[in-house]
Amino acid sequence: MIYAGTIFLSSFLLFLVQPLIARLILPWFGGSAAVWTTCMLFFQVLLLGGYAYAHGVARRRFEPLIHTALLVAAVATLPIMPAQSWKPAGDAEPITRILLLLGATVGLPYLLLASTSPLVQAWFARARPAANPYRLFALSNLASLLALLGYPLVVEPYLSAREQVSVWSWLFGAFAVLCAALAWRTPRAASVAHTAEAAPPVTARDFGWWLALSATGSVMLLAVTNHLTQNVASVPLLWLVPLTLYLATFIIAFEGGAWYQPRYLWPLLLMALIGMAWLLVDTDYHYQLALQLGVFLAGLFVGCLFCHSELYRTRPAPTHLTAFYLTVSAGGALGGLFVAVLAPLIFTGYFELGAGLAALAVLAALRFISVGRIAYLASLVVVLGVGACATYDGFRHQRDVIVAKRSFYGVLRVKEYGAPGEDSHLRRLVHGTIMHGEQYMSAARRRTPTTYYTETSGIAAAIRAKQSHPVRVAVIGLGTGTIAAYGRPGDVYRFYDIDANVIRIARDEFTFLTDSRARVEIALGDARLTLEREPAEGFDVLAVDAFSSDAIPVHLITKEALATYFRHMKPDGIVAFHVSNRFLDLIPVVARLAKELKLEAALIADDPDDDDTSLKSRSDWVLLSRDAAALKAPAIVEAGATPAEDRPGWRTWTDDYSNLIQILK
Repeated sequence: MIYAGTIFLSSFLLFLVQPLIARLILPWFGGSAAVWTTCMLFFQVLLLGGYAYAHGVARRRFEPLIHTALLVAAVATLPIMPAQSWKPAGDAEPITRILLLLGATVGLPYLLLASTSPLVQAWFARARPAANPYRLFALSNLASLLALLGYPLVVEPYLSAREQVSVWSWLFGAFAVLCAALAWRTPRAASVAHTAEAAPPVTARDFGWWLALSATGSVMLLAVTNHLTQNVASVPLLWLVPLTLYLATFIIAFEGGAWYQPRYLWPLLLMALIGMAWLLVDTDYHYQLALQLGVFLAGLFVGCLFCHSELYRTRPAPTHLTAFYLTVSAGGALGGLFVAVLAPLIFTGYFELGAGLAALAVLAALRFISVGRIAYLASLVVVLGVGACATYDGFRHQRDVIVAKRSFYGVLRVKEYGAPGEDSHLRRLVHGTIMHGEQYMSAARRRTPTTYYTETSGIAAAIRAKQSHPVRVAVIGLGTGTIAAYGRPGDVYRFYDIDANVIRIARDEFTFLTDSRARVEIALGDARLTLEREPAEGFDVLAVDAFSSDAIPVHLITKEALATYFRHMKPDGIVAFHVSNRFLDLIPVVARLAKELKLEAALIADDPDDDDTSLKSRSDWVLLSRDAAALKAPAIVEAGATPAEDRPGWRTWTDDYSNLIQILK
């Protein structure tokens, strides 16, 4: 039981720290879903390092002494709270900074936790040569799964961030004592060395198969996670669901039963591939959240179940156990490297999902050759179909596109319709799959505010309410810079944006900024961090309009964030939240914040008429102010302002608490 207990505690801590540390640093890097992808890359690379350490130390003469010394050094680095000095400046390169931050904060403890499962399994194989050590890997993943489920359901709702760090650090100390004791009581490698001669050799083909299976599972995990989080919300809950399913497939596969039969699994896997490839190219169903979640989460589960069951089926003798796990970990790290680092450099869109589907289809075809003629031929057809869908998705992504940029913060495309000189000539900025602004390009119409910012929108009403004097307007989220169209001589419009690509596109491809009669200022960097550093600006209006595709950076819509905004407002200033969203009902969230901070709140919902041919989009804006009279200005009343309804039973969103499930439409 001591072997099982040590593995269980180590894996529990290993996967508990992942959402914990990601949640702590998420607000520092713009709330982007890429924060989680980068964290996953770090965790996978360090997992590889842990497995490499386990493989290298498992048969060393001074193995107990080496491991105990490292455990003591890891305890000395506690607690794991990241230092404030790691907060980035506006122009800091995020991926490198996140990796360095994680290395300095949790690097050594995570490395030792990562090494525990293969190392203790090797110890167990020495102590009990007749037993199956691979079942302990199923236990390891069960502990990981419990940690992931326990974090949003038990840990996060009841413990503050500092309490979470403290509890984790104490548990790690207990693990270190347990693991050190186990290292000294396990038989030395020399006493069981004779078993190595009886083990069958591992071939290069075996290593290649393990590497391909684990890399494909990793790519599918991260690509599906990116697909879901870029269009819903960048919060740990949506990161954890795919990872939970991924771990569940490891548990099922390595539990040791004889349930895995390719002749039964092949039709399920091929149907899953067809369903995911279909949704990849069929835009009519893109915004049906239930369908997207159902197909991609089920497809991820079946795909990873195939990959991990094949890993267990082809596992080597226990003598080669650490080499097997090292190869599996290397594949996971390669998958993470591809999605988190290489894909943003070589792709202008989220094409890694199509690549992952194609790789999974090829592996399925290779495996199902031995199942039967029908299974093999069907697999080949699916390979061709998935490849065609992935290729079509890539070409469609570039249709009407004149500029395409991808960075840590997402995929940006500028689409152009019509010809220069035509009255209908326009350009559109698309972030991910969501339109983030449009502009007529003709001289007569290019100063016209469009989409969510038209003359009848909530933000227009807020600005007009303050135009009895020169106004100072702040906007979190630049987009195309449409709001600058309301600028007059003497006004100041200050935009905050975290993505340098957005700033370049707004300046080079659109003219709202250059045409504005106001003085336009742009601050690069996360808006909340920048506002925290700046002295009080005395804004009349502050618009919170930051979206990554259709996902909201949650750290910009919390009690602490709102307090930061109002530090910069005049006494009668208005903070306007853009809460239009296909999947999330954000209105009660903002209304609850207003009630908590004793603010006045009004909702302006703006719908285009059925016969409206202008570039007008439906929009919802919630206006907040300390001064009740500010929200009773004629411009706001005439825009159809109504009370923003609070949900009395809901908790206020803070930096330590948010509830995505509660606001799903």
